[in-house]
Amino acid sequence: MPSLQTELLFDSRCRLGEGPLWHPTEHRLYWVDIENNNLYKSNLALNDYTKDSFPTPIGAFGFVKDDGLILATGEGFATWNGSPKTYKALWHPFSDQPDIRMNDGKVDPAGRFWAGTLDPAHSQAALYRLDPDGSRHTLLREIGISNGLGWSPDRKTMYYTDSLRYTIYAFDYDLATSEIHNQRPFIQLPKDDRAIVPDGLCVDAEGCVWSAQWNGWRVVRYSPAGEVLQTVSLPAQLVTSCCFGGPNLDQLFITTAWTDLSPDEHETQPLAGGVFTLKTTTQGQPANFFTHLK
Repeated sequence: MPSLQTELLFDSRCRLGEGPLWHPTEHRLYWVDIENNNLYKSNLALNDYTKDSFPTPIGAFGFVKDDGLILATGEGFATWNGSPKTYKALWHPFSDQPDIRMNDGKVDPAGRFWAGTLDPAHSQAALYRLDPDGSRHTLLREIGISNGLGWSPDRKTMYYTDSLRYTIYAFDYDLATSEIHNQRPFIQLPKDDRAIVPDGLCVDAEGCVWSAQWNGWRVVRYSPAGEVLQTVSLPAQLVTSCCFGGPNLDQLFITTAWTDLSPDEHETQPLAGGVFTLKTTTQGQPANFFTHLK
């Protein structure tokens, strides 16, 4: 099976680049550098980007209908409308766990924001959901590293990654209630001393799962049955997440990191931390929007 090749889009040199998301009306790519507390926004027409800094790590975000972002941060859930004065904390579900922060997250097809924490030392992380009516939910507990989320095009299946368990799970998903049940392994990668770990993911319009794989130098496309269909190779070992974007949703955007590389490894991977892109023969699904809190 031939490996697909990417090209560098932005040499952003993020320590822990993560969470790319394409805004369908602004036609911009957003992403974060978690460990440097930065949020990036691209201008593809000018081949450039801007950066906003925060006092806390931004693990993930989603677009809010009409304006702004819903954030998953080192302090829980928050909203932000583009300037420091508009940052508003909403919910800190792990205030009694000072060593835990939010990690990956995404808005679901019903407009609810899901995000989880990471606790690799004790596996006491969790997956949470914040609804537009302000209600708050804890969906899963005893998680190691809460990571990539996505939903099938028919809105009947949710995919969810626990990186510490090297596993992407599938759940039956109820669009009306956003409840999940019938958890089962979808993909489980083998464990070894330098293990390849599933990280962020996205789901395309054909229902295939694109999994960014930490330590793997790659993104892997899986069929809904879990079969490997394609592999995307990158010049960076720590591949963190991916999303579809562009005018036709046929560009794959991929974030990378350098945070765990040794000095020698970093020297041989000068593009680590950059954002890469690939033209695909399939289309993605547009980003879902969180509606304003009532």
